[in-house]
Amino acid sequence: MSTITADTPGTATVTRVERREPAPIPFTRLLSVELRKSFDTRAGFWLMASIGIASLLATGAVLLWAPDSELTYSTFATAIGFPMAIILPMVAVLSVTSEWSQRSGLTSFTLVPNRSKVIAAKAGVTVGISVVSMLLAMAIGVVGTLVGSAILGISPVWDAGFVDLANIVLAQVLGMLVGFMLGVVIRSSSAAIVAYFVYSFALTAITEVLAATQDWFANLQPWVDFNYAQGALFNGSLNGEQWANLAVTGVVWLVAPLTFGLWSLMRSEVK
Repeated sequence: MSTITADTPGTATVTRVERREPAPIPFTRLLSVELRKSFDTRAGFWLMASIGIASLLATGAVLLWAPDSELTYSTFATAIGFPMAIILPMVAVLSVTSEWSQRSGLTSFTLVPNRSKVIAAKAGVTVGISVVSMLLAMAIGVVGTLVGSAILGISPVWDAGFVDLANIVLAQVLGMLVGFMLGVVIRSSSAAIVAYFVYSFALTAITEVLAATQDWFANLQPWVDFNYAQGALFNGSLNGEQWANLAVTGVVWLVAPLTFGLWSLMRSEVK
């Protein structure tokens, strides 16, 4: 009688291939990506281009229509700063809301799950664009001052010192951070831009009327109106009370809403 022996599989050693963790994306690369994204879309490109265009148009307007006695560097700086105050915050708004309105958030936050790093990169690019734009505006203002004085045959008037220019840059950075804050809180391009114009123009008009008609609010305005407190930055050096006004209103209108917006953004579902 024969028997059949069934072969049983042996216990062979299984070789495991170690899974390599991908190297973390450096923060400098995130900065470069966010900067590139500011120019990639047509809206972003023309917004960035409009900074230089508006500076040139403002300089030309001063040369054509300003009185001869007003062709000073501060006049050019003020004229160039006004369109900057409108354009730069919209750049900040779009830098944040594009992740939701253009549905690129899934890609961004999948490649970089740490949302705080992405938002920090956006904030860094926002501040960088603001500073570089103001340096460009100042350079154009220098050219305008030299051209204006050459046309009139007089010596150029440099009536804005380093502190004055630094305060103007700070004012523009704060304005851009307000746009960034609205983008973080609302996360909708159109709604955030509308909210910025309501905050900058409608609310400012209301507070000015209140201050002109109500004495109690006129005394309170520097402590509750962020736009009013920022206005002191355009008027030269600030005293201690004005810096305190800026700090208090900045906490109320910028830091507190931004903190809430970041908390909400870190927990919201990205679609």
